Formats: sequence, C-alpha cells, structure tokens
Amino acid sequence: MHRHALTDAQWQRVQRVLPRQRAGPASTRGDRLFIEAVLYRAKTGAPWRDLPERFGPWKSVYNRFSNWARQGHWATIFRELQYEVDDTGSIVDGSVIRAHQDASGGKGGSNAMLWAVLEEVFQPSSTPSSTPKAVRSTSRSRRASATK
Repeated sequence: MHRHALTDAQWQRVQRVLPRQRAGPASTRGDRLFIEAVLYRAKTGAPWRDLPERFGPWKSVYNRFSNWARQGHWATIFRELQYEVDDTGSIVDGSVIRAHQDASGGKGGSNAMLWAVLEEVFQPSSTPSSTPKAVRSTSRSRRASATK
C-alpha cells in the first residue's frame, strides 16, 4: 500500500457516494486508483504531469478531475471522508506561520522607504577619489603629450 493511498475503511465510505460511471477507459482503470491519484497530487503538490505512471495518463486523470469538480462530486466525497470531531480528544495543530509585515496586503510603503532601500543596495563598491577630476592625468594623455 502506498503512503498516499486510501485505506480500505476510507474506500468503503467513499464508494457509497461515487457517481455512477459509464463504460470507458476511466471505469476500467478504477475509481479507487483515480481518487488516489487526486489525493496524491493534493498531498504532494506535484504538477499533474508528474503523477506516477501507476495512476495512468496524467491528462486523463486531470480531465476526469476537472469534470467531477464542475459537477460537484468532490464536495460530496470530501464530506464523506471528514473525521467526526470528538470533543474530549481533539488534536489541534499548533503551527505558527509568520509573514513579513509587508505581506499584510497593503499597497506598499512610501517612496522614501523605496529610495532608502535602493541607496543601501546600490552603494558604490569603492571609495571616491579625493583628487579633483581636473587635476587627474591618465597614461593616455601622457603618451599623447610625449609624442608631440
């Protein structure tokens, strides 16, 4: 049994609410494998194209998923798979996900903040010369005066 596969108890519960299939390639491969493919994708976040080959052609799985979503079959299936909440023994996830203060949905800060950040990022990599530009000489100008 694969890690993302339905248990037999879950499959028995889901099987009662599945829509009746017409004959075709989808029905011959099996509803259970199709639902496991969708659950695999939902749990792993993998793109449709990266579904393992055991689930069949990814495009067929996607098309069937899309059709079921349009017809509302997934809402029925997931309602059936929901756990019954036990008031005395529930587990609550204590994870905390923090976002940066700028991720709160605002339109952005002032332009002064933008310029301050840009100045900080694009500082010159060397110290400017204290010699005025008019006094500076280059080797090119020395060569030019030497040839005259």
